[in-house]
Amino acid sequence: MAVVRAKLTGGTPITSEIAVELRKVVFGSAAAPPRGEWTRTPIMFGSHREYSYYFKELPFGLRSPRNATRGMQSVLQAYIMKNIIFDLRPKDKKSVPIEFLLKPNESQQNEALIAAMSEILWNIGEKTQVTTVLPGENPHVVHSHSYFQDSVTEKLYLFQLTKLEDLQIFLKRHLHYYTDDGGAGTLLFLYAAVMTRTPTKILTDLDAPKGAHLMGPHEEGSLNIVTLMLTGRATPYLHNGVVYVGDEDHYALPQFGILARAPVGLLVLGSDAENAVMSSSRQPGSRLKTPALPIWVASCSGHFGVLFNSNRELLRNYHAEKRFELHYYTCAGCYLSMTIDNRTQENNDSMTSMNPGNSSNGNSGNTTRDDIVATPLERLIHTKWAEAKISLKGPPPASLSY
Repeated sequence: MAVVRAKLTGGTPITSEIAVELRKVVFGSAAAPPRGEWTRTPIMFGSHREYSYYFKELPFGLRSPRNATRGMQSVLQAYIMKNIIFDLRPKDKKSVPIEFLLKPNESQQNEALIAAMSEILWNIGEKTQVTTVLPGENPHVVHSHSYFQDSVTEKLYLFQLTKLEDLQIFLKRHLHYYTDDGGAGTLLFLYAAVMTRTPTKILTDLDAPKGAHLMGPHEEGSLNIVTLMLTGRATPYLHNGVVYVGDEDHYALPQFGILARAPVGLLVLGSDAENAVMSSSRQPGSRLKTPALPIWVASCSGHFGVLFNSNRELLRNYHAEKRFELHYYTCAGCYLSMTIDNRTQENNDSMTSMNPGNSSNGNSGNTTRDDIVATPLERLIHTKWAEAKISLKGPPPASLSY
């Protein structure tokens, strides 16, 4: 039986000025068509694709093609993990096997997705006001030399919400706009984030020359979109706080990095060429590496995924970090788990104190693989736990990409 969906009511029709500004800030131009994947990629759990039994085994995971929406969807995935592992955990059970937590039913999936979307937008709106957008049936902006219609932007209605509860109700009522197969759910959510932050503040966040915009050349999306979703600001700077940069010939100008610790963190490993030229301001500081909860968006040589652990105390207890399980998921449907063992450094320190002449530099028997032969994912993990021994449970899935 077909689901009867209420007709969209209320909202303010988008104006040509807002449509042009929105497209310029996000895509760089309103006169050319935007990247097509954003107008046809929804926000969808893999278990909704009924033709694939394998993905039913990963009901906690969003699924998306490899395109520019992947970075943003990975942030959504990280907040979904926050909700199903920590926020929705039964209050009367302190210890629940993660295998149980990673099997939400459809109702729990929707609940986690709505909570994730709400939390991200509410944080961007500084817990004061959120502007969401949904498309109607007819365009409000005509096709012209300055505006190329994309079948979504020109049809938008704008809705302003000033209470978190109202935002959650709104998203629940209109969730199908974001999740319908073949729809523009990812673009609608990105537009909501941009309108909530405001295009003017987005351009200030980017701290770049005239003509800068959110989209980058990377196949799986821009880090600026990721930082917008994680921190509420589309900053390209990943260091802690504010750093003043200048020289004797120029006034020192502020670079606004990560101003507060968020629930979800970020780990970044570029390609070898990118790492060689990457400044310290583009490498995550401690506020991203050590978030409030053990969940990280992972950018590994341009590929996005999510690392997570189910122990809330992991980053608060030194002993908990000695040896623990770490899980990795990408929206390609790749899932693997591994053991992180940080006791290797303690053992090496102990052996060095017993045998001062036998330093780690001359010890070819180290159990931790050298970064030269480690996989990109292992090297990414080493940016957080530098001396960890990483043991994968089983062979890496064929869908794993770096």
